[in-house]
Amino acid sequence: MDIMTLYWLVFIAIFCIVYSIDLYVTEHRKETISIKSSLGWTAIWISVAMLFGISLYFFFPQNPDSPIKTGPLMMVKFISGYFTEYSLSVDNLFVFIMIFSMMGINEKNQPKLLKMGIMISVVLRILFILVGMELVQHFHWIIYIFGFILIWTAYKMAASKGNDNIDPQSNILYKGASKIFPVDPDVHSPYFFTKIDGKTHITNLFLALLVIGSTDILFAVDSIPAIIGVIKEGSTNILTPSEENFLAISSNVFAVMGLISLFFALKGIMGMFRFLKTGVSFILFFIGAKMLLGAIPTVEHFFVNHSWISLAVIIGTLLLSIVLSVLIKNEKATPEIEQKDSH
Repeated sequence: MDIMTLYWLVFIAIFCIVYSIDLYVTEHRKETISIKSSLGWTAIWISVAMLFGISLYFFFPQNPDSPIKTGPLMMVKFISGYFTEYSLSVDNLFVFIMIFSMMGINEKNQPKLLKMGIMISVVLRILFILVGMELVQHFHWIIYIFGFILIWTAYKMAASKGNDNIDPQSNILYKGASKIFPVDPDVHSPYFFTKIDGKTHITNLFLALLVIGSTDILFAVDSIPAIIGVIKEGSTNILTPSEENFLAISSNVFAVMGLISLFFALKGIMGMFRFLKTGVSFILFFIGAKMLLGAIPTVEHFFVNHSWISLAVIIGTLLLSIVLSVLIKNEKATPEIEQKDSH
């Protein structure tokens, strides 16, 4: 068995184990999960991802055709991709929290929606990654389009005023489904479909799933150019296509593992991440600019030989955004979300 196949098997096994544990802990709780417990589980899952990335440094064999050591490069790109996608996933969770609040989703039903939403996200990201990497492999100029997309996304994210403009009822899937099927008046029903007087009704939970699924698509579209920009360095083929696909998929999926635990922590410490959106927008701008400037041979050569710089910028930006969120008090903070979640 070659090392790539072995790593794929290990990656799949870890995902199944982490996902199962995360579901069990949240679904079999006897009381509300505390912030301390949620952060503890989150720290464990991040540590698992870091150990997986570090193992690439020690165990991944050197590619004889590559002038740069394969193991260290694989580790740096995995960790860079992981933190980039993790920050985007956290932003995605913020949207989930707002959707649950605005649609009055009962706290007991939230883990079920999170489970479905995360699985939809995983499937979409894998499909989009495979298509995106294949396109760049055959048409390298597409990477510059991705660069423009990232810069535009960074601008929109930085210019937005948070998630106040989220309106589930304006969602096209929401409106379409509610027109085709009658809606169960019980907003706290734990089912997706119910029967009333022999007629099938959709529930508030199902409508919330449609809204979450549509946001998953939007976030997947944003995340794919980002991960491609991290994994690929211009037109230089240091890693093989199979290695690049492995890094893109594994770092992306690792980033959504353990999000169920993190969700319960975020509801109580959203203030700690007030500047995360600004930090993520800067990271996307940096990656997009790097992709565009890769057309200049000198710049491309620099980042190829100094891939650790991208990792330093990503981690440094995330840490700075959290530190500023803690140090700078938010005088406008209100407990509205927590109040709505108590329905």
